[in-house]
Amino acid sequence: MYAVIETGGKQYRVTPGELLQVERLDRPVGAVVEFDRVLAVGGDQGLVVGVPHVDRARVSAEGIAQTRGKKVIAFKKRRRKNSRRTRGHRQQLTTIKITQIAAA
Repeated sequence: MYAVIETGGKQYRVTPGELLQVERLDRPVGAVVEFDRVLAVGGDQGLVVGVPHVDRARVSAEGIAQTRGKKVIAFKKRRRKNSRRTRGHRQQLTTIKITQIAAA
């Protein structure tokens, strides 16, 4: 069984037991996270696609760790003007483990 969930403005295809890094969730490590924005559920009975979400479908996950992503450098230079700008960014991430997919 698999599901397509939406969190942090992104969509992820998940299966039970899978480890996944998503944008930071305000939950302590070890807490159970419920995703109710399930866009599709697939399994033995076929694919159920929501409009826009599948009714009464839930995906449960457990928070494993709070980490930071790889550093991204944004460098701008204006040639012959002695002008340059460097900015860095590291996205805060939460590692979760999918425990259960409940499809109504």
